[in-house]
Amino acid sequence: MNFLANPLLSPTLGNSALTSMMDPFGFGRAALSYWRDSVERNVLYWDVMRERGNQYLAHMEQTKPNVLGFDTEGLMDGRTLPNPTNYELLRVLPKGDTVTDPSKRPFVVVDPRAGHGPGIGGFKPDSELGVALKAGHPCYFIGFLPFPEPGQTVEDVVEAEIAFLRHVIELHPETTEKPMVVGNCQAGWQIMMAAALEPDVFGPILIAGAPLSYWAGEHGKAPMRYTGGMVGGSWITALTSDMGNGLFDGAWLVQNFERLNPANTYWKKQYHLYANIDTETSRYLEFERWWGGHVVLGGEEIQYIVDNLFVGNRLSTAQLVTRDGRRIDLRNVRSPVVVFCSRGDDITPPPQALGWIRDLYEGEEDIIANDQTIIYCLHDTTGHLGIFVSGSVSRKEHSEFTANMDYIDVMPPGLYETTISHASERADAELIERDYLLEFNQRNFEELDREVMHKPEDDRRFATVARISEINLGLYRIYMQPWLQAVMTPEAARWIRRMHPIRLGYKLLSDRNPLSVPLPVMADYVRKHREPVGQDNVFKAFETMASDQIVASLNAWRDFRDSSTERLFMDIYGQPLLQAAVGLYGDAHVHRRRPGAEPEHRRFIQHQQDKLRKKIAQGGPHEAVMRAVIYVLGGAPATDERNFKRLRASRAELKPSSSLSEFKRMVREQFFILKLDREQALSTLPVLLEGEDNVAIDGHIKHLEHVFSASGELTEHAAERFEQVKALFGQARPALPATAASAEPESEAGPETKAKAKAATGTEVATTTDAEPTAASPASAAAAKKPAARPANGRRGTSRKR
Repeated sequence: MNFLANPLLSPTLGNSALTSMMDPFGFGRAALSYWRDSVERNVLYWDVMRERGNQYLAHMEQTKPNVLGFDTEGLMDGRTLPNPTNYELLRVLPKGDTVTDPSKRPFVVVDPRAGHGPGIGGFKPDSELGVALKAGHPCYFIGFLPFPEPGQTVEDVVEAEIAFLRHVIELHPETTEKPMVVGNCQAGWQIMMAAALEPDVFGPILIAGAPLSYWAGEHGKAPMRYTGGMVGGSWITALTSDMGNGLFDGAWLVQNFERLNPANTYWKKQYHLYANIDTETSRYLEFERWWGGHVVLGGEEIQYIVDNLFVGNRLSTAQLVTRDGRRIDLRNVRSPVVVFCSRGDDITPPPQALGWIRDLYEGEEDIIANDQTIIYCLHDTTGHLGIFVSGSVSRKEHSEFTANMDYIDVMPPGLYETTISHASERADAELIERDYLLEFNQRNFEELDREVMHKPEDDRRFATVARISEINLGLYRIYMQPWLQAVMTPEAARWIRRMHPIRLGYKLLSDRNPLSVPLPVMADYVRKHREPVGQDNVFKAFETMASDQIVASLNAWRDFRDSSTERLFMDIYGQPLLQAAVGLYGDAHVHRRRPGAEPEHRRFIQHQQDKLRKKIAQGGPHEAVMRAVIYVLGGAPATDERNFKRLRASRAELKPSSSLSEFKRMVREQFFILKLDREQALSTLPVLLEGEDNVAIDGHIKHLEHVFSASGELTEHAAERFEQVKALFGQARPALPATAASAEPESEAGPETKAKAKAATGTEVATTTDAEPTAASPASAAAAKKPAARPANGRRGTSRKR
């Protein structure tokens, strides 16, 4: 390394007059500076690769490796369950002065087991767990061990996660709110399966970057969906598992992810480290600790996943049945489902994250009939990992989802899209408490289809792949599998895993390689005498240009490869002859039957509607106020979180003894009542207010005004509805004696208001006053203050008519 300290080669010679005369344009000095800097960066780069290899070996030698950035406490071990699994439940311990409130809703993050180890959901301080801890929620983490238990199945994992959630609920008897569960990537569809089987243990569900509709996708994008067809189906999965002696190496899945973007894998990621070696080392090593933490899956597990999900697409069409005969129907999920996806995600693009909605339902009315609330949020740029790492590009989404989980839980059934706006960019910034505002917009299937871009002809192609896959898998099991299983031993399987190219890339560049011995000494010397080149160096500019050209070339190769693969897939599996050979040609065959038309399902919906009709005239002032809010705002309790906060605070005014869960149930019930029979729901508002005096009714109207003003002025249509509601509330005012009525002026319910109410309900609006009865009219005062008689069930106004 002495040549780096040689004064004859030092760039400081450029300050001498002699050097300036010999090199008037400075090219020689620039070349010398760049040459020294490149040598130093090379030494430091390879030393980082050595550290990466050592980190990988140390990580893989751990019994329970993870990359969580928080301390944890073990609560349950899946290996002790009746059907053992390699999953575990951990309590996340807050850092520093962060304090959690046990009475708040628990927050559970489930990490994906798709080749990498656990911990990405709590990888950074501002990740999903970090955001929830800052909000004061008790947090839990469901992770896994590197190797599966013998005989472990996907159903066993689902049952284990249900058992973990039940335990979390038992730990928080002081709250009636079920845990909010976050499922990242592969864990997303796993959590949805669990929620379909046991909906009562789930609160709001956030699935981030989770594929649920595997055949969906936009032409020219989502190249991974063609992989199964191009290798002839799932027989290749069985072959890989047999080569692992019944275990599937997750490094093969990681390799598939890396091949999606060869420019980033083979050049951009490494060059970014090389070009910024002085600042990027810690970030690079931190990420590689997770990216290189390969795990192993059971052969039976991965075969189930590929056959039933990736190739068969049976989850989103309710075709999966458990071993004990239970159908996994995602329509059974009773919790609100938030789908977070991104257009910049090439692993789980929006069509695959959202396509299950149109696979299951006929339209938004079908979603409402099934009492489901589905909310989706589309990011424009973030990649797959950015969705659940919660980096700078998606931090605000996770913060807003966490802060508004109670609001999400109370949203009426339907399909919504969220938008997040910065408070400083809005005209009503003074009404917003935090930096961002989360708003909800109702969507229909026509708008959803713009993101899903469903194509029936593609369904037939993928259905053909599924049939071909079954044929090839059967042939493999007859002719190849017995021979391979007979010769494969556990030792041979371990050797094959160790020799995987991705694993070797870490091991060969570590201290176990004797050629790396001088690297730490050279790197220490360079750090002490480091002289980085400036960005204005002409040769550094040439280096950057060359790097950009390499990236562009690799991207061009990727685009050519993906377009060729797609064209080949479409041509092969679109052939009528091949489709006919597997029994799929002709429009009469339904390849993806949308569930929902079964007679028992229709009878269930009819039964629910009959129950609601009996409740239309039941309730009291709180039900009346909530019904009015939902009606005025056009079907949702609020356009954003501000109205919900005001409504939630009003429980103390109207129903002090009611819990938040009862409040949420009432909101959804009143929404359904309005949806079922709007005219009768409005005409019975005076019945619900029966027995309220003028002061109480005026208070309800002022309360409504307060709620509506939380998000600015009402639209013209909403303002007309509010006037109609005021008139209906006016019908419930107690009548005054004739002498008092003739002496007092008309109240708010004047001729114009009465005409509006009559047009809406077909009834006359009584003329009342807003004044309190005076001592001169004791009879009227008694009538105004006397509470209405309650029926035996304690609720006001059953089927009485005024």
